[in-house]
Amino acid sequence: MIISRTPFRISLAGGGSDFGEYYRHSVGNVVSMAINRYMYVTVNRRFDDLIRVSYTQTEIVERIDDLQHDLIREALRITGVTKGVEITTIADLPAGIGLGSSSTLTVGVLNALDALKGERRSPAELARRACEIEIEVLQKPIGKQDQYIAAFGGLQDIYFNPDETVSVHPVLCQPARREQLLRRLMLFHTGAHREAGSVLAEAKRNLADRVEARANIGAIVALAGHVRDALGAGHVTRIGKMLDASWHLKKQMASSVSNGYLDDLYERALDAGAEGGKVAGAGGGGCLLLFVSPTRRARVRRAMHRCGLREVPIAFEIEGSRIIHYSS
Repeated sequence: MIISRTPFRISLAGGGSDFGEYYRHSVGNVVSMAINRYMYVTVNRRFDDLIRVSYTQTEIVERIDDLQHDLIREALRITGVTKGVEITTIADLPAGIGLGSSSTLTVGVLNALDALKGERRSPAELARRACEIEIEVLQKPIGKQDQYIAAFGGLQDIYFNPDETVSVHPVLCQPARREQLLRRLMLFHTGAHREAGSVLAEAKRNLADRVEARANIGAIVALAGHVRDALGAGHVTRIGKMLDASWHLKKQMASSVSNGYLDDLYERALDAGAEGGKVAGAGGGGCLLLFVSPTRRARVRRAMHRCGLREVPIAFEIEGSRIIHYSS
């Protein structure tokens, strides 16, 4: 049996610039951080030739083509594991909350299947193949940042180049500054689950058709650089205002990024003392990420709890997808 563990992520700045519709014209840049919430994937050889996949439902099929779970189906196909395998997925958090769950799953399945074959891929190769499955094969309207942060882990400064290459660099900041950042980040589950595909599809159409949409993403990319530089220089307290500015820009990407409910939650958080924040992922629901001074955390927490939100405690995860159990 093999078990892979792959971290979820929070994106601090630059989201949207990882779409091909943007980076094929200008270099995209995202600052993203892996957190200590995980997707676990177990893979085991079966006695027979059937394929069994268990997630929120269970499938038992004779052929890969009969699998309904598209990400696992294509991961099996690309790794060449065609029969006699059992795959189970277990996540610390539900899907659809803006923390990169689909790409985290894809990277984790690929890593486990490679281990089953006795192979080991670099983080860059894991991420590249996950992008191939999701973007090229399945034509999902997503970007590339989630695959790369899931594979690499850590706090990363990621660049998306016009030639389709991706460069991943650790954000150069002292551990004390990273901890200072974490002490100011609060994550709350809004209870609103959403299908990111429709939000992202509209954003991608706007990027392809509108000059002003690409200019908007350019401003978001600039903020990613400001966040990176603030962390490096120790100006962590400035990041709250940067997140706020980025959120207001992000809401212009698509009409469904935010709604009255999310706007109201954000305003209540600001009234309680938050200095900035954003809705995680594509928007439209999921999790609310807030930047809060340590002296105001209790007040913000009470305000969000009164709104019915559940806090998701987070810490930094230095490692990306890894094999945590291997037995023949």
